[in-house]
Amino acid sequence: MNYIFGPVPSRRLGQSLGIDPVPLKTCNWNCVYCQLGRSIPLINARKEYFPGSEIISEFMAALAAHQPGEIDWITFVGSGETTLHSGIGWLIREVKSRSDLPVAVITNGSLLYLPGVREELLAADAVLPSLDAGNARLYRKINRSWPKLTFDRLVEGLVTFKQIYQGQFWVEVMLVQGVNDTEEALLEIAEILNLIQPDQVHINTPTRPPVEAWVHPPDPQLLALARVILGEIASVIPPATGMFDLAGDDDLVESILGILTRHPIREQELFEALERKFPEKVSATLETLRSSGQAQFVDRNGERFLVAAGANFPDNSLKTGCNPVTEGK
Repeated sequence: MNYIFGPVPSRRLGQSLGIDPVPLKTCNWNCVYCQLGRSIPLINARKEYFPGSEIISEFMAALAAHQPGEIDWITFVGSGETTLHSGIGWLIREVKSRSDLPVAVITNGSLLYLPGVREELLAADAVLPSLDAGNARLYRKINRSWPKLTFDRLVEGLVTFKQIYQGQFWVEVMLVQGVNDTEEALLEIAEILNLIQPDQVHINTPTRPPVEAWVHPPDPQLLALARVILGEIASVIPPATGMFDLAGDDDLVESILGILTRHPIREQELFEALERKFPEKVSATLETLRSSGQAQFVDRNGERFLVAAGANFPDNSLKTGCNPVTEGK
């Protein structure tokens, strides 16, 4: 499948059937912790990157391939920024008209300052944006956004959307060791969260391969401090548990590639998933992935992951630190 992947184990949404409406790394942020590699170039153009009718057709086929109880959430989660697809509102409504499963949208929140984007996301059952900094300096250091997407615009959009949204509004705070995990940085984030008034705050750590090799998870004691400072609605989100579903595609290698393009897979996780469903194909499948050139291995924080061959991890492929920009409207 081209646009649908999983279900995959999600740290917050159980077994999540993913809908990806944008090409790999079509994003207006270039986060230091991104598990999909660098955004080169940055893109802030909203358009219909893929035909909505094709996305919905694949979604219906994926639903038909799974039994009740195998999927917990339908999740719009892009290979970049989900709301850059200009038809996101239509897609959400179409999915909800065809399924009783709850629909979530994972977004960086950068375009919520636009009234049209806010309107499009109102139909979702949960919206999960990001807030990784409490000031403009750290925002630029961590999220490395398209230049006109300022910190003030991000906060404005989050505050305004929460005022009109009736669903669950869960803000993710990704903590990076030595960057935004200090008491001062956490107090600044707490101040902004107080303005936003989200339903929940999810404290995350980079457990999947961060694009920048210097990015590490905070020490456990600092996670405990973050939990206290960010308040009663905050919780530390543990690593996802569960199995990747590799049964939704006739071609096993294509099914794996469809997942790791949007969701890097630990080498051990993949081995266990293959052993469970296709024990007779483990060796051949792993060898095909290694030799085909369609995937690459990335080592981060003592673990090895498979990611898409096209993902730009600087110490694996391109060695440049350049970050050109493609502007949208």
